[in-house]
Amino acid sequence: MPLVVTHSGNFHTDEVFAVAALRMALGVPCKVVRTRDEEVIARADYVVDVGKVYEPESGRFDHHQEGGAGVRENGVPYSSFGLVWKHFGARLCGSDAAAERVERQLVMPVDAGDNGMNIFNVCVDGVAPYLLHNVTAAFRPTWREARGSDDGYFEMLSLAELILRREIRHAVDAVEGERFVLDAYRVASDKRIIVLEDHYPWEEVLSKFPEPLYVVKPDRQNGGAWKVRAVRDNPCGFENRKDLPETWAGKCGDELAAITGVGGALFCHNKRFIAVASSKDAALALAKQAVEY
Repeated sequence: MPLVVTHSGNFHTDEVFAVAALRMALGVPCKVVRTRDEEVIARADYVVDVGKVYEPESGRFDHHQEGGAGVRENGVPYSSFGLVWKHFGARLCGSDAAAERVERQLVMPVDAGDNGMNIFNVCVDGVAPYLLHNVTAAFRPTWREARGSDDGYFEMLSLAELILRREIRHAVDAVEGERFVLDAYRVASDKRIIVLEDHYPWEEVLSKFPEPLYVVKPDRQNGGAWKVRAVRDNPCGFENRKDLPETWAGKCGDELAAITGVGGALFCHNKRFIAVASSKDAALALAKQAVEY
């Protein structure tokens, strides 16, 4: 049984996910020990986030040595999670493309946070986003609890594996699904409106092309219904290239149908980024109106 060692004491998101990825990649039961005992570290098969050595051929994945363990081209330094992912990500995902998606979605944000790199700056009157490192912190013992940090660590490790498995699944399916989005863009006669026949991941793909304003796609949550979604230049942001018409905002059912003249118009969000209709034809009619208003 491989021996995987990480440091004892307070635990952080990077080594939890690094160990999770490593256990998944090895595909066999592992013994995970949390320690700073140099003798135990020396005889371990894999060492994560401790030991001050980055040497993947001998199973060492630390970034605390002088000078760190490297920086990506975009400036995000590697933490233990990123180092493990660099060597095992493609194996876990089955392709470089899927591994790169997980890298952007999950690995780099964890690495940035662990290295003190602020990749967001949002705080409104003391309210900030609840991030993955907040989830990790919730598993640490409070000052009033008698339990040791190992208890919370292994609870968080199980959660990390679940999250990582789901992100891998999303990445693998996204790589396959994006080709259908590209095909839909290529065949669209009016590239301002892109029609998709399934719930394909379209945001990143279409943001790279200048023409698309709206996507028309099935609404999985309401059988038979279809959606009109506004395209954004920045898929991580909230600014639409073109909002849906102001007169539609917050309107539902007969009221929206009367305003638009489209039978089957069901709903438009107040923020004007999404509208729902009872059929594909009705959704297309809404999108065509929105393009021209």
